[in-house]
Amino acid sequence: MSNRDSYNKLIKNRIIIISIFLAALTVLFLFNISTGSSSISIKEILKVLIFNEGDNNTPLIIKDIRLPMALMAIAVGAALGIGGCEIQTILRNPIASPYTLGISAAASFGAALGLILNASIFKVSETLVVTVNAFVFALIVAGAIYLFSLQKQIGKTAIILFGIALNFLFNALTMILQYIADEDQLQSLIFWNFGSLLKTTWSKFYIVLFVLVVCFLILFKNAWKLTAMTLDDAKAKSIGVDTGKVRRLAILISSLLSAVAVSFVGTIGFVGLIAPHIARQLTGEDQRFFMPLSGLVGAFVLSFAFLVSKIIIPGVILPIGLVTAVIGIPFFITIIFTKMRTM
Repeated sequence: MSNRDSYNKLIKNRIIIISIFLAALTVLFLFNISTGSSSISIKEILKVLIFNEGDNNTPLIIKDIRLPMALMAIAVGAALGIGGCEIQTILRNPIASPYTLGISAAASFGAALGLILNASIFKVSETLVVTVNAFVFALIVAGAIYLFSLQKQIGKTAIILFGIALNFLFNALTMILQYIADEDQLQSLIFWNFGSLLKTTWSKFYIVLFVLVVCFLILFKNAWKLTAMTLDDAKAKSIGVDTGKVRRLAILISSLLSAVAVSFVGTIGFVGLIAPHIARQLTGEDQRFFMPLSGLVGAFVLSFAFLVSKIIIPGVILPIGLVTAVIGIPFFITIIFTKMRTM
């Protein structure tokens, strides 16, 4: 078999893998709409979605409640998966993610300001205070990491350590607010930190989708440069890649993806860690396939977690962040031990 035939076979296999995940995600998406306080058959769902026909309140339940939540699970999971993919790529560290770099901790602190002190960074309506605060503080941390990466002689390890320091800082600030909170405020903050899709609206979904599509297109346009970043900086520079510029671009876009996702649904950990790791095992580091598959795996993991959150206790929807933590912690430990064996 010639090199060209081998390459074409490799590309075909990667396309098949992506297609399988896309099909599995579609099935999971339909099951998410079907599952709830009352079960709706797949036939009824397709009838409503395709022909806009349905009995009683079924169209209302599907279109206004379950459909936006199911779509938000896909969009947020994809955003976290792609964000984690690029952070791991540019820092060359399999346990790096926007979550571990302090972005989620900063968003949590912003939410705590709104929930406990009723303080708003900008003058917005009371219903948007928590979301706006979370988004702004997530961007503040993203900006701080970006500015830190601009310094000369700053390597990938220093960026990771700086992010971890910010993570501890904002966790400490959030705990201070928890200490002075009353019982109701504390309960609201804990619920937000667990992560939930229950407050999803069509407008929130469209915002996340818009940011996801724009960020994906920018990253995909730079796919070969990002692939080159898996080499050491010297080799990447030798083939014409401005490593500093690419690293800053990836940090900025990954942080934006994570900030938007977290500000609307709360803290959701481990998706940005798990998704890239699975995608890397299946497609390698070629960003043309690694990045889209990371998004699909992230969407699949979060959609699966959402489905599980609705069926563990009948009639109760558990916070989705709890489910992703249960799934993610064993996976995280596995990655650590695998990394230790390869050292």
